[in-house]
Parts: sequence; C-alpha cells; structure tokens
Amino acid sequence: MNSFLTTGLFFLFLFLSGFWLSRSGKPYGAGIFNIHKLIGLALGVFLIVTVYRTHQTAPLESTQIAVVAVTVTIFIGLIAAGGLLSVVDAGNLPDLSRALHKTIETVHHWVPYLAVFATAATLYLLLIRGV
Repeated sequence: MNSFLTTGLFFLFLFLSGFWLSRSGKPYGAGIFNIHKLIGLALGVFLIVTVYRTHQTAPLESTQIAVVAVTVTIFIGLIAAGGLLSVVDAGNLPDLSRALHKTIETVHHWVPYLAVFATAATLYLLLIRGV
C-alpha cells in the first residue's frame, strides 16, 4: 500500500507544479520548470523500480506486462509533449503551426489524467495480485 501513497504524492506534486508552471506565464521560470521535470523524472524512476522489484519477486503475467507497456507509452508521450511544448514556447520552433501547438498543449494538459488512471491500474495489477 505504501507504493500507492508514494505514487499519489508524486502525482499530486507533479500536478501542482504543472498548474503553477502553466499559470506563471511564458517564458517559464527555470526554477519551477526544473522542479516539474525532476518530479516527473523521480516518479518515472520510482515506478520503474517498483515494476522491477515486483518482477524479481515473481515473473509478470502477460496482462501485467501489457498494462505496464501502455503506462510506459503514455509517460513517453507526456515527456515528448512536454519537451515539445517547452521548445515551442521558448520560440525555438517558429514555423510550427498554431494548430499543432494547440494540439501538443491539449495533449500535455489532458493526458496526465490518463497517466494517473494507467498508473493506478498498473500498481493494482502488480501489487494486489498476491492478495
């Protein structure tokens, strides 16, 4: 159960820093921007370690592997969207269409909720399986 609490706290801090970042205006402040990225990185590392340790205890079943793969794909998409968003907002891709920028922004604002759901499903399948 400790993994659920830790993951929840990571997501809480990640969302709060993201909301703070989006409301701070552009260009983004380096401090909050780096805090947001580091929390995301810490969350990713924590989840990878959790999956690895669970797999060491007992090999993962195909359903668990599939859910982990979906969750990892969502996280990679969020990292890519966040990176693109920061590059575009810094003015480093001036030829990017406004519609594409809005799409990237929308993905980065709404897909984190899907990431929470996918992570919860992953942790449930990994940690509750032995109960």
